[in-house]
Amino acid sequence: MEILTPHDLKDKFQDPWIAPYQKVLTMVDGDQVEIVEYHPCISGSQWMIYQYQRSSDIVLKAKRDGNRHTFLVKVGKSNLSLKPSLHAAGIEEVSVEGDEVKVVHAGLAGAGVGAAMCRGMAEGVKRVELQDIGGGSKVGRATVVTPRLQKVVIGIDDTDTKEEGATWTLAHNVGAELTKKGYQYIDHITVQLYPHNPNKTQNCVAIALVFAVEPGKKDKLVQEVVELLKKGTLSDKTAIAVLEGIPVPEKLRSYGESAKTSMLTVEYAERVAEEVGVELMEVTGSQGKIGALAALGMYDDIEEAVKVYY
Repeated sequence: MEILTPHDLKDKFQDPWIAPYQKVLTMVDGDQVEIVEYHPCISGSQWMIYQYQRSSDIVLKAKRDGNRHTFLVKVGKSNLSLKPSLHAAGIEEVSVEGDEVKVVHAGLAGAGVGAAMCRGMAEGVKRVELQDIGGGSKVGRATVVTPRLQKVVIGIDDTDTKEEGATWTLAHNVGAELTKKGYQYIDHITVQLYPHNPNKTQNCVAIALVFAVEPGKKDKLVQEVVELLKKGTLSDKTAIAVLEGIPVPEKLRSYGESAKTSMLTVEYAERVAEEVGVELMEVTGSQGKIGALAALGMYDDIEEAVKVYY
């Protein structure tokens, strides 16, 4: 076995058949790990989604959005039986050791090259433990080692007025500003709420921002979000909701759906938040708690999140 850093790999392998991944992030919640990878190709990465779900029983869910693919996996081992075309690549093992996550990728031919060299050159990778280089008809196998991160999702609502402003743009700019400060801003989801709400400014949407943060940095992240919103909001009703971890509680999802079809109260939002372990915070007021919490309930289902429920 050879242990190589991304820098080592770039020095050693400069072949034209290597396309480095852009970034790899791993977020841990109990025995589940969410792997977020930014592939060098865009739709080409769909092949990985298909193959990994077919080949690895520890892959619980996989999806692609542009060149970013996400794997929800469970800690443990998968007995891969690699076969050309049919089961050409997969995740063989996932483990969490202290502040590190280790993911063993294996694949035939080009998939093996991706398992080792391409992933190993990505931002966010500490090192790879290279067992087999792969390529041609050979199996490639490598353990990709990344820092252990935590998933934090922040719901935001009520930042504009009927005269000016836009919650989705302010929220994105908050995420972009935090990126400059070293935070990993992963996603921005617009969640359509009840269209007949008489209190809406116009389109009635809330926003969820998704971050991957180092353990212990969640409170600092939330503080930074609140400070940036105070500077940018035009409303006296702005509030946020904070969800830690990977799964969305069933009751939170139900609340999100209710907020798309009916009028809800701040008191009800506060009660649900307490029951599901979500922190609600006023930025300039309490009314935004309703939509901010709803954004958390729908953030991991973007197709449903944007739908108008009549």
